[in-house]
Amino acid sequence: MTISMYQAAIPVFRKMLTNLKAILEKAAAHAQAKKIDESALVNARLFPDMFTLTRQVQIATSFAVGTGARLAGMEPPAFEDNEQNFVELITRVDRALDYVASLSATQIDGSEAREIVRPIRGEPHRFTGMNYLLHFALPNFYFHVTTAYAILRHNGVELGKADFIGGLDQ
Repeated sequence: MTISMYQAAIPVFRKMLTNLKAILEKAAAHAQAKKIDESALVNARLFPDMFTLTRQVQIATSFAVGTGARLAGMEPPAFEDNEQNFVELITRVDRALDYVASLSATQIDGSEAREIVRPIRGEPHRFTGMNYLLHFALPNFYFHVTTAYAILRHNGVELGKADFIGGLDQ
């Protein structure tokens, strides 16, 4: 049995973005219930040299949107990185979900050998579609979703593994 590029990418992005949205909603409810200024959470980071929660969400959504677009041979839509609260972060995740849902298998399947050029540390790096998805985009996407989860968990939001993984029927 083979798996298509579409199946390896889009359902994964949709599931994890849906889970990220639920995590952010839990964090917003936690801040409200505990009377915590949400800026303390959206600006939190795991270590001083790491990005904030806001930036983790921005990068995760950018990877989902950008990867889908590039695999489809299109230029990704621009998302401004100006979110400052949970409502804006959740809206950004919704926009990313809408975009990835708009991509079809016919647009993405067959992109295994498509050349994708991305800057890494200021230098252009060439990938095939398969290598870009499996060895660069998905690991980066998961890293930033995981770090967003970890920032919130570290700051007392009651999250568990099931929040990260989501329902098995998604």
